Amino acid sequence: MMRAFKVGALTLAALSPAWGQLISSHASTPAAAPSANAEAVRPLAKPVARVNGTVLTDRDLLREEYTIFPYARQHNGVPAAMEADIRAGALKMIEFEELVYQEALRRAMTVSPDRVGKAQAEFRKQFPSQQQYEEVLKSEFKGSTAVLRGKIKRSLLIDDLLKLEVQDKSAVSVAQARAFYDENPQRFQYPEAFVFQSISFLPPANASPAQRQEAHKRAEDALPLAKATKSYEEFGVLAEKISEDDFRVMMGDHHEADRSKLPPKVSAGLAAMQPGQVSDILEFDTNQFTILRLKEHITAGERPFAQVEPSLREWLEKQKSEQLRQDLDAKLRKNAKVEEL
Repeated sequence: MMRAFKVGALTLAALSPAWGQLISSHASTPAAAPSANAEAVRPLAKPVARVNGTVLTDRDLLREEYTIFPYARQHNGVPAAMEADIRAGALKMIEFEELVYQEALRRAMTVSPDRVGKAQAEFRKQFPSQQQYEEVLKSEFKGSTAVLRGKIKRSLLIDDLLKLEVQDKSAVSVAQARAFYDENPQRFQYPEAFVFQSISFLPPANASPAQRQEAHKRAEDALPLAKATKSYEEFGVLAEKISEDDFRVMMGDHHEADRSKLPPKVSAGLAAMQPGQVSDILEFDTNQFTILRLKEHITAGERPFAQVEPSLREWLEKQKSEQLRQDLDAKLRKNAKVEEL
């Protein structure tokens, strides 16, 4: 499970993406000082893996688990159903980080003291008080600025190598995006569709004739109100007030619905309407009585390259980046000794 590095809870988003390694992401945020028993709830430094002899601990692992699943704090930890997968992914990621760092050292890559100093100053700025900063320095970096600077240097080296081997190589030109567009025309075609709203009245399951009649009566009473609406907003407000289907919470809006996936009565009714027009009552096999308002009839076509270019290039770059990251991981593991404990 490879993914881009994410920033930990105590690190600034403006800093290097690899700064998530600096502090366990479950630690207290700068807005509130660490609690007195913060250390008690953190795992002891129990080894979970060795990468060419370097020990990675369960604190490293937990930090990465909380990066993968940032809602763990709200859920009082990682949900049991997701725990095994998240742990496996987190373990592979911290191994990958260590392999990248060791490769940076092997290449004799360096980070200037000035750059480390600037990053350290940015790190310090996020704490509203010196006391909070010193508490984190003590709990996470053994009270030593030298240890902190070493962690910063490690993170920057990881980021630099990933920039060389992944980020810089994953760029996609306009010409490359155009070639993909031309070679995969089916990806950019879209079907005939309708954008519409609905107001529906639903008798209960296995409804009696009287119950069906009652639901139809509610639809009859609503029809003149619906016909009187003059805009999307007016119809939507009415849908929120009286409609009985799930779309009422979205102003009755069905957004862009593929014609081929709609019930025949709905598609036929909408095809006969003009934008802004409100239908009569339509009855479905489910004993549902519905009033429709057409917003837009979209004919089938193909999105032009100019329209899709930005999102297409972004998608292609993500795919390329993912593959480059996986290739780098495989390359680094090939001659490495990685032991999971």
